Amino acid sequence: MKTIASGVSDIAPREALEEKLRSGRQLTVKLGVDPTAPDLHLGHAVPLRKLRQFQDLGHTVVLIIGDFTALIGDPSGRSTTRPALTPEQVEVNASTYIEQAFKILDPDKTVMRHNSEWLGPLGFADILKLTSQFTVARIMERDDFQKRYREGIGISLHELLYPMAQAYDSVAITADVELGGTDQLFNLLAGRELMEKLGMEPQVCLTLPLLEGTDGVQKMSKSYGNYIGLTDPAEEMFGKVMSIPDELMVKYYRLCTSLSVEEVDAIEAALDGGELHPNTAKRRLGREIVALYHDAASAVAAEAAFDAVFKRHEIPDDVVEVSVERQGDMAHLPAIMKQAGLAPTTSEARRLITAGAVKIDGEPVVLDQGVFDVSWSALEGRVLQAGKRRYARIVG
Repeated sequence: MKTIASGVSDIAPREALEEKLRSGRQLTVKLGVDPTAPDLHLGHAVPLRKLRQFQDLGHTVVLIIGDFTALIGDPSGRSTTRPALTPEQVEVNASTYIEQAFKILDPDKTVMRHNSEWLGPLGFADILKLTSQFTVARIMERDDFQKRYREGIGISLHELLYPMAQAYDSVAITADVELGGTDQLFNLLAGRELMEKLGMEPQVCLTLPLLEGTDGVQKMSKSYGNYIGLTDPAEEMFGKVMSIPDELMVKYYRLCTSLSVEEVDAIEAALDGGELHPNTAKRRLGREIVALYHDAASAVAAEAAFDAVFKRHEIPDDVVEVSVERQGDMAHLPAIMKQAGLAPTTSEARRLITAGAVKIDGEPVVLDQGVFDVSWSALEGRVLQAGKRRYARIVG
């Protein structure tokens, strides 16, 4: 139980999980995922790592690809209606998701299901029977629905059916335990409630904290630019881990590595007692994470590359060359940065330039206020750097 409970936000009810584990039977542990994006990051990996712990303890893991529910769009934590995906988008995203998920899960111990198997055949009479198990008042208890209702933001009827659809997934596979983020607690409890009303042994709901990104503030997300991707190159992955705030290290150790509870407890105690330097702990964290998604040799090489750049201020040897069409003697630096992939938008590029976070061949770019053009001769053939880890050699 100690391993299962480590890093968990809530277990509802805890006593029921303890009883299920004491029974000695093989539990069916469920995670449902709507493949809304093709690329996974460490935040997505948190529940997958917990599933792996269940697998290592001998339990059956069922990974449900929400190819049907993705057509609705999960409203959890949303202030607006989530755009529904097309079946083609779902199929492409799902195949990529599964490939990346198996970087963590044991494929031989994972049961793959698609919820279109049981949700697709339901007729209108079946749906009416299911909806009779829920009340509008119960569905409207969701914080996000309440907030949208108070603010006069529309709630589509199909969004109200989403918790019911996810709950029916648990009924279809007779789940013992369902995992999800803290933002999924309502949906998980809906599954428990539906199973109970249908005379089944209800599932236990296990929620995991949302992982803050490298900025230490927002939850990890590609849209915030604070993510560590599971397919990131080893050097980039290590560098991103080194940029997280010190206070997040123990959380990352618990949620993002395969170290035992006892090992993480020892690291936490050593940090608190001043016996372990934060930089030493963070370097090990970087190596542990890189080794999980690459290998141990790549982790060592990534740390060496990090030192070459940040301790000796060297420019990496493998900087990507970006071809930019020359237009006159001056170049608009924010546009060049966006084209080179050094900033997601020109406004973000301008912010980086103003903050002094942009360099050309290792020299900070200093421009007059409101001016963002540089001479082409000062840029062509040189290495443009944004922040600590993003480089591109600009060629005409």
